[in-house]
Amino acid sequence: MDIVLFHSTYGPRPAVRDAAERLRAAGHEVITPDLFEGRTFETDEEGRAAKDTIGKDELLRRAVLAAAPYSGRGLVYAGFSLGAALAQTLALGDEHARGLLLLHGTSDLAPNAAVDGLPVQLHVAEPDPFETDDWLSAWYLQMGRAGADVEVYRYPGAGHLYTDPDLPDYDREAAEATWRVALGFLDSLKTG
Repeated sequence: MDIVLFHSTYGPRPAVRDAAERLRAAGHEVITPDLFEGRTFETDEEGRAAKDTIGKDELLRRAVLAAAPYSGRGLVYAGFSLGAALAQTLALGDEHARGLLLLHGTSDLAPNAAVDGLPVQLHVAEPDPFETDDWLSAWYLQMGRAGADVEVYRYPGAGHLYTDPDLPDYDREAAEATWRVALGFLDSLKTG
């Protein structure tokens, strides 16, 4: 399975490389675009400031350029938080997309978004300050109306970016459960 994995506002930190290696060890080809041109950040505030400086349109342009050479193969789009939002936007616009793996984040949907049974799996903390219950309920309904086949996994007590061992949000148990379920999801796409 070909996977494009987008980083969070913290940039291409070791956790992203580790996640890519975990996916490669499971037999997947993984592309990890660097949308921040090598910059990483120690705090969410620093990362958000960099994201705002680059701008939403430019980040999306960079993400599209990174994925475009591979999209004809039928990519699985994946990402962490900000990267998940970008992955969602690209997957919903790519008729060849094989799946969408969202870690810690979602995004708005265009009113005319439409897919034909796109498999989507979301892993998110409960509660999550960036993915509130009301937001997730509305998002889930919109994704269903768009034609996606959505699974949502919530992790009580975990912090927002609970899969990154170098951040205060880290929750080892939730992270391992996430990867176990996510790898099963990706395996199902191979045969699906």
